[in-house]
Amino acid sequence: MIRGRYMRRHHGRHTNGNNVRPGVSPNHPMSGRYLHTVGSPPAQTVYYHWRHCYQPGHLRWTQPSHLQHRLSSFSTVRRGLQLSAGLMDHSNSEPPRKRKRSSDRRQAGEDLQCSHERSPPKGSRIPKGSPEWLHNVTCTPVPPGKFPSSPNESPSTPELKRHWEDLSHLCTAAPSVNGGRQKWPFDFSVMSYNILSQDLLCDNTYLYRHCHPPILDWRHRYPNIIKELDKHSADIMCLQEVQEDHYKQQIKPSLESLGYHCEYKRRTGLKPDGCAVVFKRERFSLVSCHPIEYFQHGIPLLDRDNVGLIVLLQPIDPRCSLTNICVANTHLLYNPRRGDIKLAQLAMLLAEISRVAQLPDSKVCPVLLCGDFNSVPWSPLYHFIRDSTLEYDGLTIGKVSGQEENPRGQRILSVPIWPRSLGISQQCQYESQTTDSDLRDLERAEPDSFTKASIEHCLKLTSAYSHYLKESSQPEITTCHSRTAITVDYIFYSAALGDVMAQAECSVPPEKGLQLLGRLSLVGEDELQKVNGLPNQHNSSDHLPLLTRFRLHPQEEQKHLRVS
Repeated sequence: MIRGRYMRRHHGRHTNGNNVRPGVSPNHPMSGRYLHTVGSPPAQTVYYHWRHCYQPGHLRWTQPSHLQHRLSSFSTVRRGLQLSAGLMDHSNSEPPRKRKRSSDRRQAGEDLQCSHERSPPKGSRIPKGSPEWLHNVTCTPVPPGKFPSSPNESPSTPELKRHWEDLSHLCTAAPSVNGGRQKWPFDFSVMSYNILSQDLLCDNTYLYRHCHPPILDWRHRYPNIIKELDKHSADIMCLQEVQEDHYKQQIKPSLESLGYHCEYKRRTGLKPDGCAVVFKRERFSLVSCHPIEYFQHGIPLLDRDNVGLIVLLQPIDPRCSLTNICVANTHLLYNPRRGDIKLAQLAMLLAEISRVAQLPDSKVCPVLLCGDFNSVPWSPLYHFIRDSTLEYDGLTIGKVSGQEENPRGQRILSVPIWPRSLGISQQCQYESQTTDSDLRDLERAEPDSFTKASIEHCLKLTSAYSHYLKESSQPEITTCHSRTAITVDYIFYSAALGDVMAQAECSVPPEKGLQLLGRLSLVGEDELQKVNGLPNQHNSSDHLPLLTRFRLHPQEEQKHLRVS
């Protein structure tokens, strides 16, 4: 979900009870949970029931007092599709205080329903990809004293048409032969989908003024989302903005009944949503699970509550031997002006992926990196992931993600971006535990690694999507609401040699990489205009799911050395 305002972190923090692995230094900012802990009783969870748009159990919607008049149309917001970047006077200043949480409002006796009249913050900036047609979209007026009782009463909208792009004819499909025995490749599908937390929807209702109100009801959205997940039936799904109470009570039980194993990491602090990675039990087994918290005590740069989740999976195929697959899912900070934070969060994720995916020969197994990166294609952050390096000399923090046409974050990225105390090198690798005096010695011994405006990583990743529509050459869109329509969601992967999307310098041997067989097409502004943007009657998130299919080739049989 694209935020129209910035979220201030809460000082009264709590964590999710993730234990640090034995033998890992305190500099390790991650925590891991291995297979033997799977199925252990979950920690006591506080459920967040306090921000649902509509009163539970009511057959009819309860009409808020502020809806006793016609709903405002977009045409009244003359600034159009703008991001709320104008709340802070300086790029490195603290964001404004967030509106009181619903638990506080409950104590004050306030109504906890969604406010459809919340306005975008003042001083907003224009984002990239602001479709004019959304400026004048108006939801259906509600007469005084009336309110639709069912989503079925919503005006009928056509379904968004997406087609499957088959790329398998561009890949080598013939099975390999080893020792007179055929070795068949392993084909599997992957989805990445930001499903839009109901809590965040209610906090940012001004982003959804183009929507007919009943389609924003969780009772309408949840069946739609589950139906969509079941329809695509991906073998691996990376979900973002998964609200914890909905996950535990509805989403996880539904997915488990469909044959999925589910892993989840909630955001730190008081945030009620998080990331989930689920996979079909008949196709993969869990080797290890590694939740990541980007908030780091004592490091001012890393003071946000975003998280990531990495799982190491073993493909199940009795016909051949297959390498593990490392699947990473994340939702990076939204704030367009804090590219420094985004890059530091990404560095933490890449360091943990490099550790988890490492093979005995010091190479890495195939990697899938999915999520909402809150960065547009061809931005510096995107290039860093895809090109494995970023020269950032003179780069302002507001230009890192490319979210705004005229970014206000004018502070230059510092060198280095993140402090050495984080325990992660400028190559996005873990460093051994060191004391303050050791750090000073290392800085004197290796000055270039601390003074050069450059970062890199060892993963060779390619985007599964081209980001432009083949027919019209218009930009693909993965997220759309009343203020913007852009691409921020991605599936990156380790491309095998000969893969259709692989760059020559970023490909690996077939048995240690993936070949893209196909993908579910994305759409442009014209298609979204026909269905009244997102969310709509049929698509219940402000993001579209990305769906791909990959091929993993079997490993070469190891030759055993004879010992004399």
